[in-house]
Amino acid sequence: MMKKTLLLIAFLPLLWLSSCGGQGSSSDIDVDLIDNPNSASGYDNSARVPVLTFDSDLHDFGRITQGESISYSFHFRNTGNSDLVISGCSATCGCTVADYPRGRIAPGGEGYVTVSFNSQGKTGQQYQEVTVNSNAQPGRAVLKITAQVSY
Repeated sequence: MMKKTLLLIAFLPLLWLSSCGGQGSSSDIDVDLIDNPNSASGYDNSARVPVLTFDSDLHDFGRITQGESISYSFHFRNTGNSDLVISGCSATCGCTVADYPRGRIAPGGEGYVTVSFNSQGKTGQQYQEVTVNSNAQPGRAVLKITAQVSY
């Protein structure tokens, strides 16, 4: 009984911290900050939004030797009509990392997202994804790399 009581006492603060407690209501958000070009009638092409357009979203490294570290730079353009900001990139595996430009990319501007893959400890067909998060419409782009890793 004592263990259950101690467990309950330890659990209650966690429950309290994880509950919203009425916070986060719609009144906390200034609606003037929201610029959504989508509506029930479709997409508003006249809206000022960045668009992240990659030349290609897939690169196949072909056959590589286990232990190699390889990279590929995905070329992109801001084909929208507002400044593009890439806020981060996340990979499906710790063996894959991405480097991306920091700062604003003007309409018509271009750059690269460089994806690096470390094949140490990997064998066979490898498929990795990198999600690029930005203020573009849509807000996420997925880049894919593949490689056939052998000894």
